Amino acid sequence: MDRRVSFITLAVRDLQKSRAFYCDGLGWEPVLEDPAVLMFPVADKVVLSLWDVGAFTEEVGYEPVLGRAPITLAHNMPRPEGVDEVLDSARTAGATSVTTAVRRDWGGCSGYFADPDGYRWEVAYNPSPIGDSVLP
Repeated sequence: MDRRVSFITLAVRDLQKSRAFYCDGLGWEPVLEDPAVLMFPVADKVVLSLWDVGAFTEEVGYEPVLGRAPITLAHNMPRPEGVDEVLDSARTAGATSVTTAVRRDWGGCSGYFADPDGYRWEVAYNPSPIGDSVLP
């Protein structure tokens, strides 16, 4: 099996509220939109899929606990100042601020916001080869 992640799927309580946040607030353009799902290209050959919780439950076979999954989504920046810029943009779009940008022991800086369902997004500057490898 090839090492690959093609889709990241999150169940959401209110698809229209999520649409307002991601499309109107953050300026993202969906590549697919229907009454139960929104899909956004987020990287080369990677799609973020937001599913109405009822449709998610029917498809996947269980009702999830929203916004508290033991994962984070990350948005890396090429410079430290960009972390504050993205955190500010997310707050303006309606995100809940979780932490401000702070210097981390691993040499970079990061902060967190939560989308309308509570999913944590890390915004980070990572001054290492792995950090450089995820930038466009």
